[in-house]
Amino acid sequence: MSHSPLLDVESLHVAFGRNEVVKNLSFSVQAGETLAIVGESGSGKSVTSLAIMRLVEYQHASITKGCIRFQRPDGITCLDLTQLTDREMRRIRGKEISMIFQEPMTSLNPVYTIGDQIAEVLALHEQHDRSSARQEAIRLLKLVRLADAESLLKRYPHQLSGGMRQRVMIAMALACKPRILVADEPTTALDVTIQAQILAIIRDLQKELGMAVIFITHDMGVVAEVADHVVVMREGEKIEEAPVKEIFANPREPYTKALLSAVPKLGSMQGHRLPRIEPLIVFDGSEARRVGESREQNTVQQDASPIVRINNLVTRFDIRKGFFGGVSHRVHAVEHVSLDIYPGETLALVGESGSGKSTIGRSIQLLQESTSGDILFSGKPVAQMSRIEKMRLRQEVQYIFQDPFASLDPRKSVGFSIAEPIHTHGLLSGRRNVQRRVSELLERVGLKPEHAERYPHEFSGGQRQRICIARALASRPKLIIADEALSALDVSIQAQIIHLMMTLQREEGLAYLFISHDMAVVEKMSHRVAVLHLGQVVELGPRQRVFDAPQHAYTRKLLAAVPVADPAQRHKHVLLEGEIPSPIRKVGDEPSIHPLIEVHPGHFVSREASHNHSPIAVNNNIQETGT
Repeated sequence: MSHSPLLDVESLHVAFGRNEVVKNLSFSVQAGETLAIVGESGSGKSVTSLAIMRLVEYQHASITKGCIRFQRPDGITCLDLTQLTDREMRRIRGKEISMIFQEPMTSLNPVYTIGDQIAEVLALHEQHDRSSARQEAIRLLKLVRLADAESLLKRYPHQLSGGMRQRVMIAMALACKPRILVADEPTTALDVTIQAQILAIIRDLQKELGMAVIFITHDMGVVAEVADHVVVMREGEKIEEAPVKEIFANPREPYTKALLSAVPKLGSMQGHRLPRIEPLIVFDGSEARRVGESREQNTVQQDASPIVRINNLVTRFDIRKGFFGGVSHRVHAVEHVSLDIYPGETLALVGESGSGKSTIGRSIQLLQESTSGDILFSGKPVAQMSRIEKMRLRQEVQYIFQDPFASLDPRKSVGFSIAEPIHTHGLLSGRRNVQRRVSELLERVGLKPEHAERYPHEFSGGQRQRICIARALASRPKLIIADEALSALDVSIQAQIIHLMMTLQREEGLAYLFISHDMAVVEKMSHRVAVLHLGQVVELGPRQRVFDAPQHAYTRKLLAAVPVADPAQRHKHVLLEGEIPSPIRKVGDEPSIHPLIEVHPGHFVSREASHNHSPIAVNNNIQETGT
């Protein structure tokens, strides 16, 4: 390895007008090395990545001081990227320094197909013709474990799920085999199995090309898994820098200690039958302190009737292919799923993207029409409900979406959004009473009554998610469906929201359907777990049984893929080969249904697993469909 760094950032200052957001930042990265930049939202991580790419100018910001030195392939020439013209930067950007952006929907052009966008990169930098660009695009999509790669080339970004779009972005970033890869939260929207694959792909390319990686993330498990060196940022400044083992074993700064202590660790609940509310680690400027006490979350009313009962739910989507646009294929999103959710219970739905988790959640709240099966709410089939009864269901079952910004109206104040369900369901009359209730709800979720006058763009991601929880509570629900509600949050904010949700469950008797791909968070807060694979429940049981003694090979695979927040326990992930299982089937090609059998009181496993404990129909990774 060369002693002179491939990239050397020295005394970097970046400002939005007079507001300096990155201050005196210095670090370097060698060829073949992975540098992780960590810190909470607003710490300046993403702005640093945009400064390296010289894209901050497009965000109305400017590099006011410092230099970014980049060593050319000859090993002698060194360029200061801050001094290059835009035309000179375009030759380097995408070819020698590539970037994976955090939000793939805004990074892909909505009016061009996936194939056209990958081909453009290959034609521009690698001089591919149309035919070879297409073949290389298919190879790249298969590399990031996307099934049916050829048909994907003809699809547009809006036709793909978030995880699929992120993998397309990763394929485009790796297309030209760059010397430096800047990855800004590249695995946030991905399932643990896909994440493990992407990290393995990046690691293999590093070995093959001597590629340097700057990994910007708030996932300390990923940091432990991939990083060689770590820079910790807070409020635009570097507060600590050290090799990854040293950061995890002996963090010097109280802020770094608070960041690490907020990370949910898989296995931390081993031996505990019930979830536990743990004290919050609060950083108050100079030191980290613990607030609150540890206690069991014994809230399930098992003797009561289920709030929601799902019987044999089937949901399929028609796909029109062929010259005449006839239905030739179907997405088997949900296949014969039966579940109960009891008052005060947290039932977690886990599985890869496309396994049907969100479809089940949307079906319960009548946002998605099912093909067959029954959903019973308070004992009555939803299909037989009157319009008034359906309104009551919508009042008592509330939804918290993954993206809090997209689910709040940017033109309406936060107070208006929280008050809307109160007006819709006629829960209170009188302007003063509604205002008082909105103030109570804001305080309930750790915000201030005066925040009601503000608009969504004036809040951080964590605060917006709190506002969404306040809005969900406004209609006094019995069940809240949380669909990946924590996946985009920093670990410290995530810990606060988990604490808030568990406190509300204890005090209000709430039930949660918790849809997530974060197995460590699921272990921390769920009473029961249902594992979904290709639309079917393959394992269902108490959280302790499913996590401590998983019976299905697919469950074991999900747990094995979780990154451990300890650099001494790095996994060796093997790149998967072969066909990628997909829920898309030809019309008439019905999937085999595997009934559940009870292997322990309350613990059910699909029949095919009970005969065979080898890594069965798990194969590799599944095709996402946005379901």
